[in-house]
Amino acid sequence: MSQSATAVKTTLSPNDHPYLNGAWTPNFEEYDSDNLEIIGEIPADIDGIYVRNTENPVHDAIGRYHPFDGDGMLHMMQLSGGKAEYKNRFIRTRGFEAEQEAGRSLWIGCMGNPKKSERTGWGAHGHIKDSSSTDVVVHAGSILSTFWQCGEGYRLDPATLETLGIEGWAPIDGISAHPKLDTNTGELLFFNYSTHAPYMHYGVVGADNKLKHYIPVELPAPRLPHDMCFSRNYSILNDFPMFWPQAAIDNGFYIPVFDKNMKSRFAVIPRHGNPEDIKWFEADSTYVLHFMNAYEEGHELVMDGYFQEDPRPDPLQSMPDEYKAMGSNLDLHSLKTHLHRWRFNLETGETAEERLYDDEIVEFGTINPAVAGEKHRYVYSVTGEDGYFLFTGMIKHDLETGETQHYEFGPGRYGSEAPFIARKDGKSEDDGYLISFITDMHLDRSECVIMDAKNLEAGPICQIILPHRICSGTHAVWANADELR
Repeated sequence: MSQSATAVKTTLSPNDHPYLNGAWTPNFEEYDSDNLEIIGEIPADIDGIYVRNTENPVHDAIGRYHPFDGDGMLHMMQLSGGKAEYKNRFIRTRGFEAEQEAGRSLWIGCMGNPKKSERTGWGAHGHIKDSSSTDVVVHAGSILSTFWQCGEGYRLDPATLETLGIEGWAPIDGISAHPKLDTNTGELLFFNYSTHAPYMHYGVVGADNKLKHYIPVELPAPRLPHDMCFSRNYSILNDFPMFWPQAAIDNGFYIPVFDKNMKSRFAVIPRHGNPEDIKWFEADSTYVLHFMNAYEEGHELVMDGYFQEDPRPDPLQSMPDEYKAMGSNLDLHSLKTHLHRWRFNLETGETAEERLYDDEIVEFGTINPAVAGEKHRYVYSVTGEDGYFLFTGMIKHDLETGETQHYEFGPGRYGSEAPFIARKDGKSEDDGYLISFITDMHLDRSECVIMDAKNLEAGPICQIILPHRICSGTHAVWANADELR
């Protein structure tokens, strides 16, 4: 039984920023701990790692701070034989290392003018820091972290969380957050975007971690796609009316606008198809941060995701003046996100769409990865704190019966994206567990909880108490031991 911690250099000043305090208070210590209190019992058939990415700044921002600017930090719980080990590490990106050496921020954040950066940067508009702080997947035996505005992609060791370096196959325009792993083939599907033509690319990386396919996807102008989806034979990219206006780009500003009078468009591409094979489908105007899954059904391609009723909401009046606009664009209740379904008819080119659940504000969903690209029955979504980017509970949607199960984390308790862990020799799609990190503001601690996916309302099977209270974060992944090198 052991525990150790080391701290990185920080110059962050006391402040009143809503996303630098409370459940978003950054961490500066890196822990290795197997001396963990466990309430209940860890199921003996769970063997693998749970990894969550976090935006975790260590220096005062140049200009106004946005939580998506923070340095990447991974929190990992390794579970095997009913035992648990916890680690957390900063992702040693080039930007993080440079700022550690300088002892201050060198790059402006996503809401600022890039002329204020001290050095040339990265990202889709080429000026901000690639903090690799958004998404995380496990592919080809190691961890891959990615950045929402397209970065280099960083590989990390799944045993130690040591940063191994930049991904070698990453194209010049980088890798966007949300590359998709097909667990049946081992292929990783990805896209990127930029402010220069053709504005988007799409690629496929093999199970051997070598780039197999890479093509341009021509868009009319710069866009800000955030996610993609795939079925067994197709990949689906998007062209939403969310973009940086050219006039703003010319003046060095990258605050996106949304044009509600423009249609949404979806590009359906055979997995290894060429640009001439792309079929475009129009749909209702919206913006989508995250898609759940897609599958083929006769002549139709069916896709589920989270439709935003108001992608550019009015400023959030509950926030201090300088944070009102930023606050509304982080608040699920302001964005009005609902589980939604699109049907693309591959013969006629027509799109049909429907709201799956009318009265639920949900996002950041997961499914059993074994059914990714195939027809799925269950979706596990999070619910959000009204007015903040914090997760307050979970809902299990049964898309076959329409039934739902709800679980609230409790007052002052905020969770993380909760991947599905399949039970060994499971008998059904929902035969498994959900896992999440929870930050409890009343008890001033964090814990890792495991829940029965069949009976979400019963609450945690076990709680594993972490050695420190961790900052809230974004995306997470579960990988079984046999997926690791």
